[in-house]
Amino acid sequence: MASQTAPWAEWFRLQPHWGGLAGPLAMLIQRRLAPDGHGDMAAWQAALAALPDLPVDHVRYDDTVRVVGDADPAAIGRLRDALRVLHPWRKGPFSLFGVAIDTEWRSDWKWARVAPHLARAGLANATVLDVGCGNGYFGWRLLDAGARRVVGVDPTLLYCMQHQAIARYTGDARNLVLPLRFEELPVTPFDVVLSMGVVYHRRDPIAHVAALADCLAPGGTLVLESLVTTRTSDLIAPPRYARMRNVWHVPTPETLAGWVRSAGLLDARVVDITTTTTDEQRRTAWMTFESLADALDPTDSTRTIEGLPAPERAIVLARKPG
Repeated sequence: MASQTAPWAEWFRLQPHWGGLAGPLAMLIQRRLAPDGHGDMAAWQAALAALPDLPVDHVRYDDTVRVVGDADPAAIGRLRDALRVLHPWRKGPFSLFGVAIDTEWRSDWKWARVAPHLARAGLANATVLDVGCGNGYFGWRLLDAGARRVVGVDPTLLYCMQHQAIARYTGDARNLVLPLRFEELPVTPFDVVLSMGVVYHRRDPIAHVAALADCLAPGGTLVLESLVTTRTSDLIAPPRYARMRNVWHVPTPETLAGWVRSAGLLDARVVDITTTTTDEQRRTAWMTFESLADALDPTDSTRTIEGLPAPERAIVLARKPG
């Protein structure tokens, strides 16, 4: 465990404005990753311990985050078995020594929609906060695009375990995944802040966007991605949306951009609107639970199972005054 927490401790040490908060926060992370931190934690940690030591030839942070090296079939079998204990895998894809992790989301498609705009905003040597980062897939892509450090926060402990499995083989401590809620992270200035697939789960989305803006350094860039609807006005607190209970607000793209402007950010613009398809989000051997196909009307794919407009997603970019 110590080897996994060392990168966090180092990053905490470099936050002088935190005062005495670094130590208690590191202790909180340690408690959450203790064997009794989750009913499945012992099994997850056993899976991490069972990952075989394999020689790495090279690592590529392409559409598929890939670790390449030679391994005998028995070691590959142990690797695959350990990774399967960390089911479900939602963000990706990944490939470790030829073991292809076909995740629920084709996150590379979303990255392809975001990356050109981030490149224009400037990622060279940037520090990035990824809120709701999952297993850290976008962090690897951000490093490949020039970022210096990515700090991801996500309270789902399984995703932190998945990240540790990937990071074991990449050997790259620049992409962190912290098992924290965004609200638990002290306000810290970053050059870029991402919140992708989070804001519609917040009871107060305007407050969430304001908190994201607080974490931007002067001149920094916000990337806000959300479910949206272009077929009706805002959907506010539906009992369920696409089988999800915790969706509080599905905005129009105009409303989403308005939230960003209300946080005092400049040049807010909708750079992409895409309908989510069952090619981009689907059930796989690495995510065998319900997925998008189960949330759509079986006779009309433009409607959810509840009769609401089917999921679309928009991306808004904006910058903090410099």
